[in-house]
Amino acid sequence: MKNLNPEKLTLATRLTQLGRSTQDQRGFVNCPVYRGSTVVFNSVEDLEHSRAEFAYGTLGTPTIKNLEDAWTELAGAAGTVMSPSGLGAVALALMTTLKAGDHLLMPDTVYRPTRSFCDLTLKKFGVTTTYYDPLVGEGIVNLLRPETTTLFLESPGSQTFEIQDVPLMTRIARERGIKTIIDNTWATPVFFQAHRHGCDLSVEAGTKYLSGHSDLLMGMVSANAETWRDLRATYDSMAMLPGAEDCFLALRGLRTLHIRLKEAETRALNIASWLAEQPEVKTILHPAFESCPGHHLWQRDFTGSTGLFSIILDPAYDKSAVTRMLDGLELFGMGYSWGGFESLIIPFNCRDYRTVTQWKEQGATLRLQIGLEDPQDLIADLRAGLDRLHGEE
Repeated sequence: MKNLNPEKLTLATRLTQLGRSTQDQRGFVNCPVYRGSTVVFNSVEDLEHSRAEFAYGTLGTPTIKNLEDAWTELAGAAGTVMSPSGLGAVALALMTTLKAGDHLLMPDTVYRPTRSFCDLTLKKFGVTTTYYDPLVGEGIVNLLRPETTTLFLESPGSQTFEIQDVPLMTRIARERGIKTIIDNTWATPVFFQAHRHGCDLSVEAGTKYLSGHSDLLMGMVSANAETWRDLRATYDSMAMLPGAEDCFLALRGLRTLHIRLKEAETRALNIASWLAEQPEVKTILHPAFESCPGHHLWQRDFTGSTGLFSIILDPAYDKSAVTRMLDGLELFGMGYSWGGFESLIIPFNCRDYRTVTQWKEQGATLRLQIGLEDPQDLIADLRAGLDRLHGEE
């Protein structure tokens, strides 16, 4: 767009403008899909000096660059690289800051595939991982070693939604020359500016809210100025880039990201508040609720909440009752991932794989993703499900 000053625009408006240029696109609103591997040079000299904006397909295309540039500005970063999945983005970030012999600090509540990457792949390459209580705060200093190079954060925590004191922990790390990485998928830069709060690298699964339609896999890693060169070098050495069509879909999803997040926030708060009043529900694990560990930190650091939260049922209901509840739901599908237009629900049990924190709750735990269906229809579906806990059909 011509003569626009992004600093004068609200976030919602900026999202309609980022990552596109009608002038470069011959007047068309959206960037076309560029597919390609080979780039043809005009001369030997150009070839030998790689004189081209994109010297080869693994170094990017206009479609990929538009998405990278848009996410960089949204995240307040120095640069962004893309990946074919959220876990791929986690791997890129960790491989940027770690080498053989290093020590990594990882929250005990981290996304389980990230834990597997640490315990299997990183261990094989000589990296030691120590898991820590996400609510440890200043106590993280007691876990630091001379070989500690990376502190990983995930706030809120996967499944149980503990909020970490990110500004405090990143300050402690920075004072000691330790790099910090955060998985910011739940909030996105719309509701939490990770780099502004001190993080060197911020990982996002674009599979979730950036996509918004459950039809692509993507990850992004954004970096501050100090870490950007190392991140880009790691990315270029692996050529781990997403497909052109996925980048096109992600750019399209970017235009409505703010609207969808605000609507997800409203609907999730509505349904979580209703669930909190139901006798079958013991606890709501939603960062905007006081019952959620670290709620005061969410109030201080975040500007909103999204559509994913968990509940703990009364311990009186056994597995067969919970199965009866879930199997009969009509609108809530049972499936992994989240951030799309459809509502989802899954049971989970983190007791078996967390190694530092002890999950003491006895009631069944359910994670809900609130989609774009009418909230009253979703409430009716949940109410019928809760009735089935009692054996009612």
